[in-house]
Amino acid sequence: KLTDINIKIRTMNIDDYDGVMLLWKNIKGFRIRSVDDDFEHIEKFLKRNEGLSVVAIKDNHIVGSILSGHDGRQATFYHVCVDSKFRGENIAAKMVKEAVDRVNAEGISKITLVAFKKNLAGNIFWKSQNWKQNKEINSYELVLNEENISSIVA
Repeated sequence: KLTDINIKIRTMNIDDYDGVMLLWKNIKGFRIRSVDDDFEHIEKFLKRNEGLSVVAIKDNHIVGSILSGHDGRQATFYHVCVDSKFRGENIAAKMVKEAVDRVNAEGISKITLVAFKKNLAGNIFWKSQNWKQNKEINSYELVLNEENISSIVA
């Protein structure tokens, strides 16, 4: 498909929450956390990482998102996604370029992300963008809030 000039990439703000959540809930295999992804926590994330997260807009609808933040040393991308109806239109690549440029402007020199092993399309995309899979580390987590339940969109 040709690149759609009607796609706008812009800063995500908390007023986008309902549209972003609708997007997330419509992507098969997408993982949503009951606490981390609620309005209050997304608002806190956006304030802490002001201007770093982006959304893709087409026909006044949110069709893509990247939550982006950093700790001063490295950045992390979360919830990178594009509505399945609009894949193949270069939207993800445009969003990633914009989010990378924003992180780079902060003086951060490394970005990490998680692509679940079962997310074939996502893994193919990241490799096509020259991101390298880190095979030298194991990923560990310590759950501090057992009520922060992950649900996967069926």
